[in-house]
Amino acid sequence: MTRPPCSGVVLPAPQAPNDARVFSVRAALDGRAIVLVGMMGSGKSAIGQRLAARLGLPFVDADAEIVAAAGMSIPEIFAKYGERYFRDGERRVIMRLLNGGPIVLATGGGAFLDPRTRDRIAERGVSIWLDADLKILLKRVRRKSDRPLLQTDDPEETLRKLIEARRPVYELADLRVESREIPQDAMADDTLAVLAAELPRIEELRRRAQSKGFAKAMIHLHPARAEGEEATRQETVRVTLGGRSYDILIGDGLLQRAGELVAGIAPGAACAIITDENVARLHLPTVEQSLKGAGLATTTIIVPPGEASKSLSVFGRVCDDVLAARIERRDLIVALGGGVVGDLAGFVAASVRRGSRFVQIPTTLLSQVDSSVGGKTGINSRHGKNLIGAFHQPSLVLADVDTLRTLPLREFRAGYAEIVKYGLIGDARFFDWLEADADAVFHSQAEQICAVAVSCETKATIVARDETEQGERALLNLGHTFGHAFESLTDYDSARLVHGEGVAIGMVCAARFSARRGLCAAAVAERVERHLKAVGLPTKIRDIPDWRDDPQTILDAMYQDKKVERGALTFVLLRGIGEAFIAKSVDAAEVLAFLKDELNRT
Repeated sequence: MTRPPCSGVVLPAPQAPNDARVFSVRAALDGRAIVLVGMMGSGKSAIGQRLAARLGLPFVDADAEIVAAAGMSIPEIFAKYGERYFRDGERRVIMRLLNGGPIVLATGGGAFLDPRTRDRIAERGVSIWLDADLKILLKRVRRKSDRPLLQTDDPEETLRKLIEARRPVYELADLRVESREIPQDAMADDTLAVLAAELPRIEELRRRAQSKGFAKAMIHLHPARAEGEEATRQETVRVTLGGRSYDILIGDGLLQRAGELVAGIAPGAACAIITDENVARLHLPTVEQSLKGAGLATTTIIVPPGEASKSLSVFGRVCDDVLAARIERRDLIVALGGGVVGDLAGFVAASVRRGSRFVQIPTTLLSQVDSSVGGKTGINSRHGKNLIGAFHQPSLVLADVDTLRTLPLREFRAGYAEIVKYGLIGDARFFDWLEADADAVFHSQAEQICAVAVSCETKATIVARDETEQGERALLNLGHTFGHAFESLTDYDSARLVHGEGVAIGMVCAARFSARRGLCAAAVAERVERHLKAVGLPTKIRDIPDWRDDPQTILDAMYQDKKVERGALTFVLLRGIGEAFIAKSVDAAEVLAFLKDELNRT
């Protein structure tokens, strides 16, 4: 489905110059497209052609483009390749068309369901939902037999279910026009009238819709949240630790506000920014400018990216650099980066001058939901991961979801594994939400803010009750006993395995081991594996490239786990979704037998 536009274009009719609405709409569009969305049969093509003619704009039918590009009809594409293939091609075609300047674009009924498509439409166009009721849609779709989704024994019931499922997504469109049984020219006039009235204030409408949608998502996850509460695209989670309490701010645009926010807790402080080479290229100038703009002196210390920087040698060098910069105990060390930078900088802060204040600015999803929160700091030893370190709480955490746009998909997935963990250990409702629409977390900032906030809130609650992991904080290690062993045996080679991938495989192992012991139903383990696999995460030991280690070697690596007590293995296991518990003194022979079976699993 890759060919140049625009086989689906209908040239516009000459435009009468005496309609003031046309001039106001053309001016308010400011080069953007008008994108019609809605159910099959809602009139997108017929109304779109007439609207385009009135506005003097080209009309494009996305389905016609897809058919021309594929060289076959849409039913043939569905039959030969399936709906998933069609949706992927549809998304790419729409994104290409939106790059072509102002047009009126009619989309297929399922196109708007893709969050990536919705984001691109919001960037390049204005979306209008043509909303028709079931009776009207049935009358219209029965005129054609080329509707792949209605090739069922009961097309009416199928259509009813499609409307119910899709309505919440269509409601996200910028504007709504009721599609009625009136002449199509009259429907085009209705649509033009709505555009003329609402388009000049479209940004205000979007702002309100985003606020409403964000509040709705947060209320869904937190039923106690008041319906009428004013919602913003920022959440604050408090980590309550007496005199060492601090806030985690989650939202967008926080890097630009870093100076203001850091100065709020340490006015006039000097800051030593510790970051790595990759993050420095992307985000360091923004943070430096913001800190300096708030009157904070800055020194920058840059380390190589990757787990190799969590070593004694790099730790020593960074400590010396911080001391050379004359950072005092009341000044700040700022960790700007992912989990490696946060762990290293936190341990430096815990050690320099016997304890200095520091701020976490995590730039990966994994660090935003896990390592930046809770005060665990440390470096690796040749004996295992994070075996040298200290508990040292930050003074502030700034989780800016804008930085997630720069992440490779693999790194985002790795962070998502930790988000899933929070649902599994104690929040079945959260896991259900993720399972229902993981794609939104991958592509929508509102859902990202929600997911990060809920994850941080869960961790903050546990940390407040068990700061130094004497009891229930070990629940946060679901999947880690297995995962850390896998990381250690791959020599922390990120080309083979990154932390979140190890955790994903480890959580599946923990769920399957739980089912094997009769602690939970086999369906629970299958559900965990199915969800992680659906988002592209590895779920089996053999998914790790070039895996050669045997069960005994894995078991030996597990004995370096921090939860080992008096030589006995401890695991976090499941009784169900959202029902994790700590299992101590697990029999090594039982684990060994399980690992043998897992390595044979295809």
